[in-house]
Amino acid sequence: MFVPCGGSAPASFEGFTLLLPAVSVGNVGQLAVDLLISTFDMPKVGYFYTDCLVPMVGNNPYATTEVNSTELSINAEVYSLPSKKLVVLQIRSPFVKNKYRLFCQTLLSWVKSSRCAKVILLSSSHAYQRDDQQLHGTPLRYLLTPAIQKTAGDLMQRLNWKEMEKIAAYPGANDAEMVLHIPGGGITKLLFSESCSNGIPMAVLLKFCSEGDNIPDAFSLVNYLNEWLQLIRSESSDAKATLLQWKIPRSWRLLFGSGLPPALF
Repeated sequence: MFVPCGGSAPASFEGFTLLLPAVSVGNVGQLAVDLLISTFDMPKVGYFYTDCLVPMVGNNPYATTEVNSTELSINAEVYSLPSKKLVVLQIRSPFVKNKYRLFCQTLLSWVKSSRCAKVILLSSSHAYQRDDQQLHGTPLRYLLTPAIQKTAGDLMQRLNWKEMEKIAAYPGANDAEMVLHIPGGGITKLLFSESCSNGIPMAVLLKFCSEGDNIPDAFSLVNYLNEWLQLIRSESSDAKATLLQWKIPRSWRLLFGSGLPPALF
């Protein structure tokens, strides 16, 4: 599945933290990953060769000069930052119908073979489908698989984070049976369940949001991640100071198109 750039030997990701987005409502996870790659100027180390994603190709979204602006990008690419023990998978296209499960299985197989220390999935869920208990407090939630609970559970408690609540499977009829419900979360629930079954140390960080301008949601999610990993350490405790340190990629200028042609007027 993983193909290193230039046909070189695969980089070693033993002990690294793998970050990846779920293709979910508002594309919040993908936008958050954009901020991480752009801020740390992560070099591309490979890509995923898979038929589970809709094919696409485009210009380098993280271009900083005319030279690297001509580089091509595809639907699933891998970036690495050895200094912080990070490897990032960016997914840029939706999944092919009925290929979700195959992708999850193949991805987790690669995670095991690459010996990553843990996986963090950045996701989102429909705000309008929240349960009553989910309307209170922060719109940010987390989930931990049993394999990572021992190492990260206590920290989540110290950070006063809220775990994703389970809801009644049959409201009004049977309130005793509780299930995990992540509407709009794409592969989030499936990947989390498969990770639980396979002993993968995975954490899911997600935000309740609505479709629209989801840039503020991406900043909220990446700051949420930063509370845990401390990728950016600000001398000030002010959240705005940390916010200003994230570097927006140039491609975001065309996030909503190139604007209306003046000739129309």
